[in-house]
Amino acid sequence: MAIREILAIPHPILRQRARKVRRVDKRLLRLAHDMVETMREAGGVGLAANQVGELRRLVVIQIPEEEEARIYINPEILKRGGEREVEEGCLSHAGYRAMVNRSEWIRFGALDHTEKVVKMKAEDLLAQAMEHEIDHLNGILYLDHLVEHSKPYRVDENGEPLDQEHEAGEEGAAASSELLVPEDVPASLKIR
Repeated sequence: MAIREILAIPHPILRQRARKVRRVDKRLLRLAHDMVETMREAGGVGLAANQVGELRRLVVIQIPEEEEARIYINPEILKRGGEREVEEGCLSHAGYRAMVNRSEWIRFGALDHTEKVVKMKAEDLLAQAMEHEIDHLNGILYLDHLVEHSKPYRVDENGEPLDQEHEAGEEGAAASSELLVPEDVPASLKIR
């Protein structure tokens, strides 16, 4: 297993749709295990294959209270319900978080690493992580789901806000003139 480089915004592969996996083989499983190690090393909850430069429909997720990582091949959301505002970050936009709109629950299907069909309902962090990672596979970033009048804010290595405006609440954040999205992001990748 190896730690892979996580591509950062504005890398163009992050806006490309990943291809369906046609065959589960040793190469794909090696990629999945590399992704698990990479995600753990970076302190993430999930990682999509295109974040490490592979346009394949493969995601890994490990919820903090779980001992084992989940590997999902060709995942798809079958149904969603409700809407909620949650704080979210991304390993491809390290050091930032933002408030985004996500579903309260989802029902999804995929293959696991043993090629077994998995269909399940997910709530809370698992639902959020699945939506986030499946979005990556479709070339969608968490920045595309920002809550109205919200913007990314910087955080330290513990996830604590670095900007005093964020700590002051929505009014302070909206009043800030500092651009928190990296300046080198092309217009085609910026929040729509």
